[in-house]
Amino acid sequence: MIKKPWQGRFNKSTHELAEKFSASIEVDKRLFREDIEGSIAHAKMLGKTGIIQKIESERIIKGLKEIQREIETGAFPFREEYEDIHLNIEKRLIDKIGEVGGKLHTARSRNDQIALDMRLYLRGEIDEILNLIKTLSITLLNLASKHLDVIMPLYTHLQRAQPVLLSHHLLAYFEMLRRERGRFIDCRKRVNVMPLGAGAGAGTPFPIDRHYVAKLLGFPEITKNSIDSVSDRDFIIEFVSTSSSLMMHLSRISEELVLWSTREFDFVDLGDEFTTGSSIMPQKKNPDIAELIRGKTGRVYGYLISVLTLMKGLPLSYNRDMQEDKEPMFKTVMTVKSCLEILIEMMRNIKFKPDNMKKAVTGGHTLATDLADYLARKGVPFRQAHEITGEIVRHAEQKGKEIFELSISELKRFSTKIEEDLSELLNLEGSVTSRKSLGGTSKQNVLKMIKENKREISKW
Repeated sequence: MIKKPWQGRFNKSTHELAEKFSASIEVDKRLFREDIEGSIAHAKMLGKTGIIQKIESERIIKGLKEIQREIETGAFPFREEYEDIHLNIEKRLIDKIGEVGGKLHTARSRNDQIALDMRLYLRGEIDEILNLIKTLSITLLNLASKHLDVIMPLYTHLQRAQPVLLSHHLLAYFEMLRRERGRFIDCRKRVNVMPLGAGAGAGTPFPIDRHYVAKLLGFPEITKNSIDSVSDRDFIIEFVSTSSSLMMHLSRISEELVLWSTREFDFVDLGDEFTTGSSIMPQKKNPDIAELIRGKTGRVYGYLISVLTLMKGLPLSYNRDMQEDKEPMFKTVMTVKSCLEILIEMMRNIKFKPDNMKKAVTGGHTLATDLADYLARKGVPFRQAHEITGEIVRHAEQKGKEIFELSISELKRFSTKIEEDLSELLNLEGSVTSRKSLGGTSKQNVLKMIKENKREISKW
């Protein structure tokens, strides 16, 4: 039986079932780079402060680098009985360089060690997610630039509402992604705080230099309370919460792609590369990738509830329950990155169908609001203009026509304010062009938005 670091206190060895049940190495071994990076910085600090001899520090660092190469090449002998990534590396270090390897754990605990590893890991993953958000945002901007003259129906309640530019619709998602980027940047600030030096929760009597370690590891600040340093995981909760918000927006984009690819809408072709067929129906072309992004959103929501529930009843400071924080963190990272990567490629290859979009926006009386606005500009109170337009819509439906197909003389029966100039305004292009209010769908506005967004994104 393997001797544990705490074995001196116990008369009996850990039961084999308890050994297996409590082991986390299969989950946390992916933190090996962060664990070794943190250990090298810690070893440098121990040597600098004289807590251990510099020659000992150098031997430890050399051994750690050799262990990293072993893990990267698949030669490292991971052992479940050593429980986690920390003890696996520490035991291997002692095997390689002798008892001096045991000095590495001076002035630290696995409690502050794992908190450091996870912060290092999340910091790097957030940077990758931010890069993917930027790439998706650029993709949307490029699509908007390419489809400046395509008009489509804006929907409310999934009913055709008003004409808008497709580019304006795409820019709505750009705005959502901009806010998500801001959330991840804010989250990263709270992740990027160095906890090492808190020990098990009470600090350490050794003359450590936490600021030196923070500098080596690129942390701009260190945690201020040793108990809080090891006992909270709100930085993980915030990351998974921020990821949940991002996934919600990716799911909404995906939902529209699912709808738009149906025969009922027929606004887009997602391409053979991002669709699948049916095992029984030969004609099918299913938007499975978009559906899976939509479905995986539920996973991330579940990970958030998992971590929140994990932490909600824990007294200070560290509790073994917190070993369960890593799996939802890892799986959130994996899910978010994979969804961003596939959505980027799908959007790069999407084919819009402008004729079908225009056909859809031509039907459904989508110019009714323009007619009401016209009457209001003529001095009719808007509520009265709204009622008059509603009567015109009802009349047009009885005739089996769209309101723009009615003659001016026919429209005059509903209001004497209607004149010949209405015909110049009551069309799709006129409707879109008229929406010049800041943030509106006019081409003039959209071109300005694209230009400003491209200038901004160049600084991301």
